[in-house]
Amino acid sequence: MEFSQFKNKIAVLKTQKIGGLTAQLKLAPSVRLKYNIDEIAAYNPKKAAVLAIFYPNKKKQAVFLLTKRANYKGTHSSQISFPGGKIHKEDTTLQETALRETYEEVGISPGSVEIVRVLTPVYIPPSNFLATPFIGSTETMPSFLRNYEVAEIIEVLVSDLLDDATLATVNITNTYMDNRTVPCFMLNGYAVWGATAMMLSEIKELLKCSFK
Repeated sequence: MEFSQFKNKIAVLKTQKIGGLTAQLKLAPSVRLKYNIDEIAAYNPKKAAVLAIFYPNKKKQAVFLLTKRANYKGTHSSQISFPGGKIHKEDTTLQETALRETYEEVGISPGSVEIVRVLTPVYIPPSNFLATPFIGSTETMPSFLRNYEVAEIIEVLVSDLLDDATLATVNITNTYMDNRTVPCFMLNGYAVWGATAMMLSEIKELLKCSFK
């Protein structure tokens, strides 16, 4: 897909009905399925925001950004995610959080980003975060500047996300799952699962509906 095609659909993306939790749960690990809205609220989750930023690559193709988190002693070490993080006291909105965190992590200036829309928040049980995803767009390929939180920049073709052949499963063993099979996207050789896959599932459905 050419970026010009994506750009021409931004107005539609802003008004198209989103799939919400139904779309997200298609790529949810089984451990996530047991949490309902009331239970999530009772946990009083911490607020966070992420940015799914779309832009043209060197070939003028439509791509979006994922990052591989740095290796550290924490719940989400080395996982694939969108740039983002927890809300800070100086942030007036979650959109501001998403833009600030993206700038800090990969160097994309907030002023260069057009926010297309907000999507459905995703509850992340292991860290007790409620992360709100935003879709953003910038008309030029960013000059990335990674900080210590980001090990790798991953540039994914929108056409790959829309291709059902990238749907798969992967076995995960970590601090809260032992050899569990979870649904994922296989993108650029990386298994993208968990909260990021749930967000991508909603984005994929939104894009498919908008590009009919």
